[in-house]
Amino acid sequence: MKRERNSRQDRLLRVSKQNLPERKAEGEDGEMDLFRSVTQSVLGTPQQDQKSTGADTVDRLIDRVQSSTLLEDRRDGCRALKAMSRKYRVLVGAHGMDSLLQVLESDRNDHEIVNYALETLVNITAPEVFPEETEDSETTVDNQSSEIGEQFTEILTKRQENIALLVSLLDEFDFKVRYPTIKLLTNLLKNRPKDLQEVILVIPSGVSKLMDQLSDSREVIRNDTLLLLTQLTKSNTNLQKIVAFENAHDHLFDIIREEGYADGGVVVEDCLILMLNLLRNNPSNQTFFKEGSYIQRLTSFFTIPLEAKDGWSAQKVTNIHYMLQLVQTLVAPQNSAQVVTSCQKVMNQCGLLQALTGLLMATGVPVDILTVTITTVADMIRGNQQNQEFFADMMAPSNPPRPAIVVLLMSMVNDKQPFILRCAVLYCFQCFLYRNQTGQAQIIQTLLPQTADANSVTAGQLLCSGLFSLDPVSNWFAAVALSHSLVDNIAQKENMLRVQLATSVGSPPVSLMQQCTSILQAGTKIPTRLGILMLLSTWLSHCPVAVQNFLSIPTAVPYLTAHVQANEHDELELVCQGLCAFVLGLCGQFNDGSSSNFSQESLRQLVSDRIGAENFSDKLSNISRTEAYTKAAKSPQLSAKQSSDLVFDHEFCRLFKSLEVSALRAVTPQLVNGTSTEVSPAEVKKYKDIIRDQDAEMTQLREQLSKFQSDLEQIASEKENLASKVQQLHDENTVLKAQQGMAAGVAIANSADTTSEATSSNTEQISQQLAYVQQQLAEMTHARDYYYYEMVKKDQELTAVQQQNGPGQQAVAVNGLQTSADNATSNPELENVRKQLEDLQLVLYNKDSEIQQLKEKVAEPAASEAPKDNAAESQEVTVFQKELEAVKASKATLEQEKASLELQLKDIQNENNQLKTQLATASGAGTNAGAVAACSKCEDLQAELKGIQGEQEDLLVLVTDQDSKMAEYRRKLRSYGEDVTDDEDEDDEDGDYGIPDDYDEDLEDLQ
Repeated sequence: MKRERNSRQDRLLRVSKQNLPERKAEGEDGEMDLFRSVTQSVLGTPQQDQKSTGADTVDRLIDRVQSSTLLEDRRDGCRALKAMSRKYRVLVGAHGMDSLLQVLESDRNDHEIVNYALETLVNITAPEVFPEETEDSETTVDNQSSEIGEQFTEILTKRQENIALLVSLLDEFDFKVRYPTIKLLTNLLKNRPKDLQEVILVIPSGVSKLMDQLSDSREVIRNDTLLLLTQLTKSNTNLQKIVAFENAHDHLFDIIREEGYADGGVVVEDCLILMLNLLRNNPSNQTFFKEGSYIQRLTSFFTIPLEAKDGWSAQKVTNIHYMLQLVQTLVAPQNSAQVVTSCQKVMNQCGLLQALTGLLMATGVPVDILTVTITTVADMIRGNQQNQEFFADMMAPSNPPRPAIVVLLMSMVNDKQPFILRCAVLYCFQCFLYRNQTGQAQIIQTLLPQTADANSVTAGQLLCSGLFSLDPVSNWFAAVALSHSLVDNIAQKENMLRVQLATSVGSPPVSLMQQCTSILQAGTKIPTRLGILMLLSTWLSHCPVAVQNFLSIPTAVPYLTAHVQANEHDELELVCQGLCAFVLGLCGQFNDGSSSNFSQESLRQLVSDRIGAENFSDKLSNISRTEAYTKAAKSPQLSAKQSSDLVFDHEFCRLFKSLEVSALRAVTPQLVNGTSTEVSPAEVKKYKDIIRDQDAEMTQLREQLSKFQSDLEQIASEKENLASKVQQLHDENTVLKAQQGMAAGVAIANSADTTSEATSSNTEQISQQLAYVQQQLAEMTHARDYYYYEMVKKDQELTAVQQQNGPGQQAVAVNGLQTSADNATSNPELENVRKQLEDLQLVLYNKDSEIQQLKEKVAEPAASEAPKDNAAESQEVTVFQKELEAVKASKATLEQEKASLELQLKDIQNENNQLKTQLATASGAGTNAGAVAACSKCEDLQAELKGIQGEQEDLLVLVTDQDSKMAEYRRKLRSYGEDVTDDEDEDDEDGDYGIPDDYDEDLEDLQ
């Protein structure tokens, strides 16, 4: 990685050297004056006859930053590099990036030098080209100049530590550090978004630190953080989720409220763009937005004056546009049906739908805002019966009042209205009728004669006027709108056959279907023919009555066959021929034979003789081959930008996809006889049921198989566990048998070895461990008794010293004996052995105190010794007598504790016998739980013995120190002329503080 990084830096350096001119030492007083004034104090003034280039200057500055020991020198070097980084950023970046990063890491406590380093990195990673790079006439900037920032960004982001360092700098509150850090991270995201997104994802608390900047009281930092988060959340679902769950919506709503909602500035726009990034194509965030009651807070966005006297500013238009997009994102048809339905319900309950419909009916609203509002309301009511009913009942504020649907249709069929507005009205009308049979019936009823009202304008009248208008775009809009009144509604298809139209005064009325056929035969423009053919396709599908009415028109079938067999090569003409073929196929598919003119067989014969099966199939397939069909099939919303883009409707594409094959088979069965035969709907249903049953059975079998596999794995794991437990119990039984053999004799040991032949190696090892534990236990017991013996022995020695040195020393000895006796009265139970050891440590500490007192008395000069007062001596004698009586009482207590210890020893022996009994039982059963408990108890005892051993070793060291001090004090006593017994002197000279060989005999004598 380092070699790749160096090679990239070398390549950037070569590019810079090709484009970098040499500066003249004299005569340049323009663009480098500022740089010269900054760097002159750092680099010194060059000689007059020496020419200096930018590369040399940059190298000297970088060397100064790297090698200077004074902070001021490094700071001046970074300041100069910052000044040069815009004009010579390739040189500064290729040579100085590592030094700058080192400054950020080592000198981060100095905010000024950190600011210079960050600003330099911001300049060299900038995605744009600086004017300074192209100022020099001799400098040529090639195509690679625009990629310089991206290349340096790639070098910087290769090491995750660099990004983590920059993120950690956000903890600094100083503006000079935090603000350039945010700008640098924004540059990196613009240049290499994917790389930086992956790095920030793995940095601990990386996103949290970025989100904290939104709470900064300084607006500059807050606003730039919005831009940073906008770049960070682009096309990354994981980061979008993390940012959303870091309370991003709360922060953004608070900022929008502070800025004044729609009347706010560009900051509101940035907040809305960030919210769109978080919600678009992210179902998780959409659900979180709904459940967090944020939809209710959107209502306040649209509480704006409907009558704006001062007009709408450009920023306000932009803000409301993004607000509408935000609402539309939540209810877009591409979202999951569950999310859309729940959001539509909440929008109606919180009054958001009412607010948007009020904006839709307001006056003075700009066209683009009105267009987006209509589209947003359409998505809010699409497929939601309650919202559709509310929209149907909404009245426009006109005189007289009219339904909002009528007002919108008036705009749609009016060729003076903007094209995008007419498309939005059509989409709104389609969404109003989507899965709304009640609304479809209401529209069809306005076409029937008995419901027509001459004094009012109805939706049916507007659609008919648009259908027969001279404007081809109005014809297409009206035909598509009428077709949506018939989608998946056979009853309304039959009702529309009753619609009668008066073509002229005095002429008899004609049916709507006959009038549509007449329009087709008149050779109108292509948009008109496309709209009417799509209307006829929707009308004839799944409706045999409509098919018979169409076939009863004498000129209908000849027109279709003539256009299908025509030889036109224009793309839209080919589409019209395909639509004619599709209508002819529907006539054959849904023909029940009741027509006297054309039966299903006669239509097949007609297609075979006049058109040809291959030609018919080719013309029909031309529809799905066009790009317009692909675009219309993707989304129900119209994507047309101009009238020439109006070709197909989304619902028609869905209908054509479902009926294309069946319509082809209906009139050209010979094309499919070799490969497949026509199947009746009953057979199709039968096969579907069979497939559904088989699929359910396969699913059930898969579930059973997975269950059996999991059970098998569980049984195998249980088997392994049982085998390991059996082996463990067998080993433990063998260990216990070996222990019992060591305690009971050779015969039992031989029996245990015979039982454990299969695991002899493990048994031998564990037996050795248990023997070692028993030996350690015996040694610890032996040492404890020895320490008790040593304490009594020391007490006797102190008594002898007391007798030799008078009443003062005797008092000290009596106090020591009293302390020993008092500390010996501890709990005799085996579980409290550790407490006894702590008491022994206290005894040793008291003996140290006594020895110190003896040392102070012995150190007194002989000349200064004087006989004490008779009264003081008598008082000390009284105290010594009391202490002697206390020692005697302590001895009695020790004897009682000895008896208790003996009883405890008997209990332990009984417990060992019980363990042996459990061992014998475990050897016969193999899996007895008692053996497991015995082994566990042995392990606990072993652990406790290890702890006692360590403590007793510490006590042994302390006793050794005490003995050495006693020997030293005896020598000092002899130096002052005091008598010391020979036995004591021999003990001092021996220097062996271990347990003597005749310790057992002395202990018995003592007891």
